[in-house]
Amino acid sequence: MKLYVGNLPYQITENDLRSFFSEFGDVSEVFIPMDNYSGQARGFAFVTMDSRSSMLEAIKNADGKELQGRPLKVNEAKPQEKRGGDFRGGGNHSGKRDNYRGRR
Repeated sequence: MKLYVGNLPYQITENDLRSFFSEFGDVSEVFIPMDNYSGQARGFAFVTMDSRSSMLEAIKNADGKELQGRPLKVNEAKPQEKRGGDFRGGGNHSGKRDNYRGRR
């Protein structure tokens, strides 16, 4: 019952999304991922609706609809795919600077 909402304006708030999606049913949760460096919203969010029928109604009626001047991309959120392997970097981690670039 979780929606992916894309193409959001960066200044969007949880209250903005809660209000917008409440038209389609009860909103259980809103999560807006923030950029770690700028602290700004990343342009997408996840909205959890209280029922599958509310989620489907939101997809049907909100996908392509404008919010704060931007056409939304709304669909069912998919589980995050595992990003291959268990990469932990390489090198001998001795802490010596010359292990990385421009050995002399």
